[in-house]
Amino acid sequence: MADPRMIDICGSDALADGGDGVRFAVRVAGIEATGFVVRYRGRVFAYLNRCAHVATELDWLPGRFFDSDGELLVCATHGALYDAESGRCVGGPCGGRGALRALQVAERDGRVYWIPDAGVTAGDISNGD
Repeated sequence: MADPRMIDICGSDALADGGDGVRFAVRVAGIEATGFVVRYRGRVFAYLNRCAHVATELDWLPGRFFDSDGELLVCATHGALYDAESGRCVGGPCGGRGALRALQVAERDGRVYWIPDAGVTAGDISNGD
């Protein structure tokens, strides 16, 4: 039986390894925001779309989160660099301190699902673009 809290984000084929991510609507402390999901080294990872250095969205165009090598997540505004697997800051103005807020995701039957938690809840169910 599927977890009733799971929210369908996208098809698995929408996420290429080190490629564009998919944005989705979330709510943090009652305020609308976006999360995003990416594929890295064959696995899916999701984060709140908010730089740990300065509270701004990471993507420079909707869904563009990776550097040109498809290895690190980049804040387009300030250049902070984040490890795609852990969300940990690895360089740039955040000085290697802090991390992105991870969101729980699951990949099942060709679909990617987000599981909201107490801190980040479901926003408008449409995607966050």
